[in-house]
Amino acid sequence: MRRIEEVDHLRSTELRLHALFLQGMDGDALAYRRFLTATATHLRAFLRRRLSRWPDEVEDLVQEALLAIHNQRLTYDTAVPLTAWVYTIAKYKLIDWLRRHARRDSLHDALDDVDEGEHALFSTTDEAAGEARRDLAKLLGLLPDKQRDAIVHTKLDGLSMREAADLLHMSEAAVKVSVHRGMKTLAAILRGSP
Repeated sequence: MRRIEEVDHLRSTELRLHALFLQGMDGDALAYRRFLTATATHLRAFLRRRLSRWPDEVEDLVQEALLAIHNQRLTYDTAVPLTAWVYTIAKYKLIDWLRRHARRDSLHDALDDVDEGEHALFSTTDEAAGEARRDLAKLLGLLPDKQRDAIVHTKLDGLSMREAADLLHMSEAAVKVSVHRGMKTLAAILRGSP
């Protein structure tokens, strides 16, 4: 019963936001403001869950996502669920933030006096995940922007080639080529080949 209620709530949210968005696109400023306000509420919850260790960053990312949504509103395909489009933009902003944060953190990693074996014994899953994210961010940072973005959207975000192409303003073929070349480059880097 609870699952049905959740699905109904999600469907209701999608329909309400979609209607407000389309009214806003037709020139209804009040509907567009309501869309942005409601979307901000959903984005805050979405980002709080993912940035629990950095609560002060949530509002900045909400604003970045809202600005990106506003700037890309003309690219929205009405055949795609609006909430999926909104969350894709938010995830992209989150990944950009994580990438910037990982780069900044890697420049300021503290040197511990703890024995390496002892440190490994007490390391947490969060630390391992953080290290993996930093490593991935470093690797992806070595790629040209088009290749990196294509890989992030298709391989990490799980978007289809078409969805990634729409988001990146590229053809599907260009996205496929970028993913292929990027993966080939990453494989060569990991093997130690130039």
